[in-house]
Amino acid sequence: MHQLRDLMSRDVKVINPDMTIRQAAATMRDEGFGMMPVGENDRMIGTISDRDIAIRAVAEGKDSSTKVRDVMSDGVAWAFEDESVDEAVKIMSERQVRRLPVVDREKRLVGIVSLGDFAVQRTEIQPAAEALAEISKP
Repeated sequence: MHQLRDLMSRDVKVINPDMTIRQAAATMRDEGFGMMPVGENDRMIGTISDRDIAIRAVAEGKDSSTKVRDVMSDGVAWAFEDESVDEAVKIMSERQVRRLPVVDREKRLVGIVSLGDFAVQRTEIQPAAEALAEISKP
């Protein structure tokens, strides 16, 4: 059974909560991410997604200078790097997320895992497919 540290991407970028949503959106566009962790003082305090920007900012008439902290999602879902793929799939399914920050036992951000990372491992295709089916439900 694979641990998350075996599959996760260690090249994780973090958004500062005092960045504007315009800066966050540009970073997400340039990096090709739909969701990024928000970090402050070496801790994850939330996540920002393209959906957060669209629903909590644009749809509410906020301008592009709005701070990330004003529209981010708090209550971050995450998993430990030594947890199993099955545990991560369960968390992602319950929280309806496609990307999951990964932390070490000191709760420091060390990576990020996506459903696509699971599909890379032939033995993990079925759990990833099941999670995608659950997450994609309306």
